[in-house]
Amino acid sequence: MLTEINFDGIVGPSHNYAGLSLGNLASARNSGRVSRPRDAALQGLAKMRLNLSMGLTQGWFMPHDRPDEAWLSRLGFGQDRGMEQADAGLRYAAMSASAMWAANAATVSPAPDTRDGRCHLTAANLVTMPHRSHEWPGTLAQLRLAFADTAHFAVHEPVPPPFGDEGAANHMRLCASHGSAGIEVFVYGRSGGPFPVRQHREASAVVARRHGLDPERTILAEQSEEAIAAGAFHNDVVAVANEMVLFTHEQAFADPAALYAQLRARLPELVIVEVPAAAVSLEQAIASYLFNAQLVTLPDGGMALILPGEARENGAVWAWLQQLVAGNGPIRALHVADLRESMANGGGPACLRLRVVVDPTTVDPRFLASADRIAQVERVVTRHWPEEIAPDDLARPSLWQAVKAARLSLLSELDLSTLA
Repeated sequence: MLTEINFDGIVGPSHNYAGLSLGNLASARNSGRVSRPRDAALQGLAKMRLNLSMGLTQGWFMPHDRPDEAWLSRLGFGQDRGMEQADAGLRYAAMSASAMWAANAATVSPAPDTRDGRCHLTAANLVTMPHRSHEWPGTLAQLRLAFADTAHFAVHEPVPPPFGDEGAANHMRLCASHGSAGIEVFVYGRSGGPFPVRQHREASAVVARRHGLDPERTILAEQSEEAIAAGAFHNDVVAVANEMVLFTHEQAFADPAALYAQLRARLPELVIVEVPAAAVSLEQAIASYLFNAQLVTLPDGGMALILPGEARENGAVWAWLQQLVAGNGPIRALHVADLRESMANGGGPACLRLRVVVDPTTVDPRFLASADRIAQVERVVTRHWPEEIAPDDLARPSLWQAVKAARLSLLSELDLSTLA
């Protein structure tokens, strides 16, 4: 039976605030702060527990190897001495823990949408940001392990540069139910004002062709320049979809009327929940990560939003949400997760997960979470993850060694040492 699984990235032990992500306002605002990797990982694991408590199926991906000496070696620094030789900017990039945001790991097209009836996954290249551009080899290795059954999956290498692809954060799927054929919407940018566009139209088109999608059920939609300029560096900061519901800000898309018309023509049962700018401004939506919520279908058929605590703390946002769930629409429940460490770097609940609609029995079970297995990981994190990382710590060999040892402990605990 096809089920939606949320695969969350376990926050890595090198989680820090180096402020590397241009256009991500939270990342820039908190640059130079002391991070708390242990708390960050435990907060992410608590969100996974919340999902399980609601009857959702939960998976996970492992932190990547950091510091990434192999990447520094490809940049011309000495083997195993790159961290000593590189300048501070490259050193910070080599220590980045941003693979925790699994929404950028890949783009996923479930089997009902594809020509060959398999689930297709394309690892994102993330080429527009140096600190993320070296994630894909580690991501691809995990995708090929977790989804190794070639009768059910096709795992693709990243789209070649220079076309920037940032994965599922710029992709939405609308359908009558998860197991039925869907409409896949690829959202790209043309201009972001002062900020770079991260998802290129050409990359989205490549992914759609590779996955064997029906052109009649595939839409390429442009994100609005004003949304990107306001700090919506990915579409999932201003819009999220689940089954027949599109939850979106009024200013998310360059031509919302045309997009809505296309969607309604293909999916008559579509429900569009549009938040007007007069009620919640773009700035309020982005600061609270209202739309970077997980919009999920519960086992009883209702829908819920899993929101960061910052959404509850914003008066205008929370007032609008209270009106939403009090109405007769499909979204009836709100659940709040404390993700302050991730949010301070610009990643909310939706950033942390990759949605894969699949039969769970076809997935490598080591990548599926349960309450007991989460407890295992919590013990490893509590014992091995650094409590704090200050900016100056990123230059210390003792931290590099501790981070590597912590990750290896986790891989050993979960029988995934093959990823070492």
